[in-house]
Amino acid sequence: MIPKELAKKIRYIQIYTSKAVNDSLAGEYESMFKGRGMEFDEVREYQVGDDVRSIDWNVTARMGEPYVKRYVEERELTVMFMVDLSASGAFGSSGQTKNEVAAELCALLAFSAIKNNDKVGLIVFTDQVEMFIPPAKGTTHVLRLIRELLSFSPGQKDTDISAAIEYLGRITTQKSVVFLVSDFLGENFENQMRVLGKRHDLIAISITDPREICLPDVGLIELEDAESGERILIDTGSAAVRNRYNTFGTDKQKQLKALFRSMAVDHLSILTGQNYLRKIVGFFRTRERRLRR
Repeated sequence: MIPKELAKKIRYIQIYTSKAVNDSLAGEYESMFKGRGMEFDEVREYQVGDDVRSIDWNVTARMGEPYVKRYVEERELTVMFMVDLSASGAFGSSGQTKNEVAAELCALLAFSAIKNNDKVGLIVFTDQVEMFIPPAKGTTHVLRLIRELLSFSPGQKDTDISAAIEYLGRITTQKSVVFLVSDFLGENFENQMRVLGKRHDLIAISITDPREICLPDVGLIELEDAESGERILIDTGSAAVRNRYNTFGTDKQKQLKALFRSMAVDHLSILTGQNYLRKIVGFFRTRERRLRR
């Protein structure tokens, strides 16, 4: 049995994301992600303007007049969600933790995928892969993914993005759309991400809490690293301390953005507490315009 609170949350996400997909996202998703290629559809009579290279000479000889082969885009895709649910994702200062926002984002994108008849799968990782759900279609499957994300209790605290990427490389050879969702506080994942970006259509989604960038003036506070357990006492009453912290947080975001740009990996930056639907739609439109050039 699913706990009542969890069932209520799953239902809320289903209703919200389904409405968002129908109202805003379905068309953007379909136009952004192209199929794996072209598949044969039919043979029809030649019409003025048709490419002569598409003429089916066997049918033409048999019928005594020109016929052409018609192809349509093969739309079905495999979409993989690689979601970092390590201990640092349990932090949240805006009513939701980073992990909860990650679950909602994946739900939104997964419902967009199945509306276009694509398959979706899930890899949940910390410093090791802790869960793998093979790609499949359908609303029931997506609801299972959401339930697993919301109820997941990590066995480890640390983060190893490289291990998750290597795992994906072992389980799939087919080119997929890969959403890598993390706060990217791990290290030494750059080389593996470059390789992943060459093999798959990779989109990095970074999730950050506002308090990881900017601290308010609330006096003495103790901060704890969720993964290492290290603690530090900070005097937020000091303007100099706040400025150094804010500069550090802002620089880290800039470095992450520059890193993905250097890898030629598409990057969507999400701040907890903000309207992420608008950010996703804007990201899809920008990417589509770029791919058309």
